[in-house]
Amino acid sequence: MSINTTHGLPFLPGNTFRNLTKSAFHRAQTLDYKNGYALPRRPAVGTGQEPLLSVNISHSERNQLINDIPNLTYGTDTHRHPPLQHIPAHAAYDKKVLRFYGFFRQEVLHSPDEHFRVRPVIIYYHLDDDSMCVIEPPVENSGIPQGKLIKRQRLVKNQLGDLYHWKDLNVGMDMSLFGTDYRITQCDAFTQDFMESQGIVLNESESIPSDPYTIRRIQAQQTHITPYDHNHQLERFLALDRQVLRFFALWDDSHSLYGEKRPVTLHYYLVDDSVEICEHHEANSGRDPFPVLLRRQRVPKHIKPACEPFPSSVLEVSAHDVEEYFSPRDFRVGQEVLLMGRRFLLYDCDNFTRKYFEENHPDILLKPFTVDTRTPQDIKRVIPPYNGFGSLEDSLQNCLSLVPEPPKKDVIKLLENDHKVLRYAARLDSQNPLDEGRRFVLSYYLSDDMISIFEKSARNSGIIGGKFLEKTRVSKPGSTVENPEYYGPADFSIGATVEVFGHRFVLTDADRYVSSYLESVSHHIPEHTLSSLRQKFVVNQTSDQYEQREAETDGAPDLLQS
Repeated sequence: MSINTTHGLPFLPGNTFRNLTKSAFHRAQTLDYKNGYALPRRPAVGTGQEPLLSVNISHSERNQLINDIPNLTYGTDTHRHPPLQHIPAHAAYDKKVLRFYGFFRQEVLHSPDEHFRVRPVIIYYHLDDDSMCVIEPPVENSGIPQGKLIKRQRLVKNQLGDLYHWKDLNVGMDMSLFGTDYRITQCDAFTQDFMESQGIVLNESESIPSDPYTIRRIQAQQTHITPYDHNHQLERFLALDRQVLRFFALWDDSHSLYGEKRPVTLHYYLVDDSVEICEHHEANSGRDPFPVLLRRQRVPKHIKPACEPFPSSVLEVSAHDVEEYFSPRDFRVGQEVLLMGRRFLLYDCDNFTRKYFEENHPDILLKPFTVDTRTPQDIKRVIPPYNGFGSLEDSLQNCLSLVPEPPKKDVIKLLENDHKVLRYAARLDSQNPLDEGRRFVLSYYLSDDMISIFEKSARNSGIIGGKFLEKTRVSKPGSTVENPEYYGPADFSIGATVEVFGHRFVLTDADRYVSSYLESVSHHIPEHTLSSLRQKFVVNQTSDQYEQREAETDGAPDLLQS
């Protein structure tokens, strides 16, 4: 009998007392975490948090307590049996799958080689939910979308909507799924054991019929192999490998449009009697960088008469159509050779070729000679005459390049002389009396050496003043178009005549900036230009002083009269 350790009394009704100091009435926790792992917690005895006794009872003992019926209370029942334990289908048949092998025939239309194809499949039946799926094993380079043909689902077996069950499956039967008839031929060992354990007798296994397309694909393709003497080829390779005859030739292409004679190098390989022609390219020749004019190949010398009238290209000539190929005896220095319809003049060869002909063909005489292989000199480019449209520099750019570019400018000069302008007063030198009294301002721009002319408006003259000449460069009379000479600051002196596109202007005056600028660059300016400006400014200064004195005299009282 258990003893109440708190009060020393046995655990009998009336001998237990409620703990009045207890404040926590929650259910005791049976698990505790230590170092990240769940461990059973065993509270101390007498704390009121003792675990239930059922925690320490095993699973079998718990089932026995549930199934046992106390005889004391209900009496003895000899005909009563304990209830059987129920296991659900998803637990009993978990990861248990029936696997059947089969095939279906696919019709092939509009093909003379085949009428149908046999495609093998694998049918999986999942026992846990009675679902099925059909998978076709993939074949490499088949060109057919393979893999899962029918995804996992419950499939209908008739028009009434009945679903397939594993009891309906057997070897040697046909299944109609989504309009396709599948033939089950065999199954695996697990499926056979399961079906026999359930009392189902399986039919005899069948073999999948052969696919005609697969058989034709597996068969080796018939290839034609040209017979040859293996020992002779090997012996020739070991004896003549890397022995090449080199000839220097001149390709005469003068009969074609813009044709010329071009130097080439002809290689003859003794190991297989093949010929290769390489072309020489000089720097800046303007030709495409393809050095090989004729790739290495055997060149036919004579074609059989029966094959000559047949229209064919070089690549279509086979060994059966050729009567004779080129040999070393056909290449003689000093003579022409016709290869692929082109004529090549052999004018020299290297030392190995000379030695080979002396040893193997002493009857052939080599006659090297010198030829001029230099390319013709470039024709001197002639600039056409100036047509008068636009400036001379712009017109010249059209002759220098296909896409004309703007003429280059002196950027440093533009930056240093920006907004620096020399202004001169001028009159028009003309025999027409109507041009008398017309006054102009000639501006010379130091940044780009351009000239602009502006006409002053005079009252009742009948001539509208304004811009007479746009900014442009004016060449001196008598200068040529090829080497034009333009007006500069040294040409503008007081009293000088400036001819601008057929109009003659006489310079009569200048502003003070002209004098100060020309004095600063006096080593580039002629002396007569500077002296004319100095005399003009001295005269102007004297007249200004005289006018100022006259104005002061007119305003003062007359002392003689007083």
